[in-house]
Amino acid sequence: MTTRRGVNGLRWLLAGAAAGVLQALAFSPSVARLTPLAPFLAELVALAALVVLLHRAGRASEGAWAGWGFGTVWLVGGTGWMYVSLHRFGGLPSWLAGGAVLLLCAALSLYLALACAAWVRWRRRRWLPDAALLGALWLLAEAARALIFTGFPWAATGYALVDSPLVALAPWLGVYGMGQVLVSLTAALVLAFIPRTSLRARVALVGVAALLWIAQSWSPPATFARAHGRPLNVTLLQGNVPQSEKFEPQHQGEALIWHAKQIVAAKGDLVVAPETAIPLLPSDLPEGFWAALLKPFQTGERAALIGVPLGSFEHGYTNSVVGVSRATRGLQDGGVYRYNKHHLVPFGEFIPWGFRWFVDMMNMPLGDFTRGPRNAPSFEVAGQWVAPNICYEDLFGEELAARFTGALTPAPTILANVSNLAWFGEEVAIHQHLQIARLRSLEFQRPTIRSTNTGATVVIDHHGVVTDFLSPNTQGVLRAQVQGTTGLTPFARWAGPWGLWPLIGLAVVLIVVATRRPAS
Repeated sequence: MTTRRGVNGLRWLLAGAAAGVLQALAFSPSVARLTPLAPFLAELVALAALVVLLHRAGRASEGAWAGWGFGTVWLVGGTGWMYVSLHRFGGLPSWLAGGAVLLLCAALSLYLALACAAWVRWRRRRWLPDAALLGALWLLAEAARALIFTGFPWAATGYALVDSPLVALAPWLGVYGMGQVLVSLTAALVLAFIPRTSLRARVALVGVAALLWIAQSWSPPATFARAHGRPLNVTLLQGNVPQSEKFEPQHQGEALIWHAKQIVAAKGDLVVAPETAIPLLPSDLPEGFWAALLKPFQTGERAALIGVPLGSFEHGYTNSVVGVSRATRGLQDGGVYRYNKHHLVPFGEFIPWGFRWFVDMMNMPLGDFTRGPRNAPSFEVAGQWVAPNICYEDLFGEELAARFTGALTPAPTILANVSNLAWFGEEVAIHQHLQIARLRSLEFQRPTIRSTNTGATVVIDHHGVVTDFLSPNTQGVLRAQVQGTTGLTPFARWAGPWGLWPLIGLAVVLIVVATRRPAS
C-alpha cells in the first residue's frame, strides 16, 4: 500500500513538473525574443495545464505533489543562474552547487504545494468560487515566498506579464495582484469547460474575456503620474568588469581608472556608476583618489551617484551609493549623500544563522553588512528626486513603496538601480532583472535608470517601456534624457504604509467566501 502511494505521488510530481517547464520558459530571454506576448502565453498554457491536473486530483496529497513539482521546475528554470555563482565563482563542486540550487527551489516550492493541496481539499465544485479560491491561495503562496526568511520572490508569476494585457493592473494591484488575477482567470477558463458547467456559462465567460481583451487593447491604461520639472540628462556607466577580476588587487587598478575617468568626464546633470564600481573602501584607495573623484561635483552643476562600500570595522560596513553635488557639501558623512542598502542578500551580504559552514566552503569575498533604513531619503538633482536602490532591492516593490508615503523627502520622481549581475552569467538573470525593473516603473509610474556592471544598463519610462539601451556584457557609456514624474498610483498609496498586507487580507476574505457551503 505504501509503495503504491509512493508511485502515485511520483506520477503527480512528474506531471506537475512537466507543466512547470512551460512556466519556467516564461522567464527565458529566448522565449521573450519570439514575440513580446510569448512569456504571457507560455505562462497561460502552463497554468491551464496545472489547473487541469488539480481538477483531476482526488486527494489533497495529489494536489501537493503536482504543485511541488510545478513550483520546483519553475524556480529551477527561473533561478538556475545561481549555479553559475556557486560553482564558477564560489568554487563549489558542481554536484554541490547544483544540489544547493535544487534544494532551495524545492524548499521555496513547498508554499505552492500547500496552496495546491488546500485548493483540492477546499474546492466546492463551483465554477467561479473555485477559480477565485485558487487565485487567492496562489497569492498567499507567492507572498510567503516574498516575505518569509527575508524573501526571495524572483520569477514571480506577474513578471512574465509585463507585455501582456494584464499589465494595466500593475499600478493598482502590483505584481502579486497581477499574478492572482491571471491564475483566477485561467482557472475560470479551464473550469468553464468541464462537464458540470453549463453552455450558457461557457459562452458568457468567453464573451466577457473577449470584451475585456478588446477594451484593454483599445483603451489607454489609467494614468496617475504627470511630468515633473525638466528632463535630466543622465550618463549611465557599464564597466563590464569580469567577476573573476573585480576583487583581485592585480586587476582593480584598470577598472578604477576606467570608472574614475568616465565619472569625471561625464556631461549632463547626473552620472551614475554601478554597484561597487569603486570596490574598495574610500580609506583603502590611493591617497587623494577619492577626494579628486568627488571634487568636480562639489563645485560644479553636475551630480553623481557612485556605488561603493562604506564603513569601518568598529561601526560595521554597508553596501552603499554615494551621491555628490554642490548641494551636498554641507551634509555629514564627508559632504555626500549616502544611501545604504536595506534589503541584504542572504549568503552574499549576510550569513544566515547556522550556515557559516556553507559560506566557508565558497571562495567568495562575502561580507556581513549592516542594513540601511527602509524609508531612505531621495537624492535631489536639478529639481528631481532620485531614489537609489541596489541590486535585487528593486525586487521588493512593497519596500520601495515606503519611500512614496514617508516624510523624509518629497516622493521620488525617478528610480535609480545600480547593480552587478556578473556573478550570475551573461544573459538569463540580466533579462529577468530587466523584467523586474520594468514592472517597478509600471507599479509606481516612475521612470527607472539602471547603471549595471554587465547589464541591463537602460532608461525605462513611466510606462515601463525601455527607451534607451546599452548592449549587455560590453563596456560602455549610455547617455540619455529621462523625464521625472510625480503623482501616486493606488499601489503606492496602499503598499507604502501597509506593504503586502492589504492584498493578503483580501486573499483571506476571498478564501473564506469561496469555501462557504451553500445554504441548504
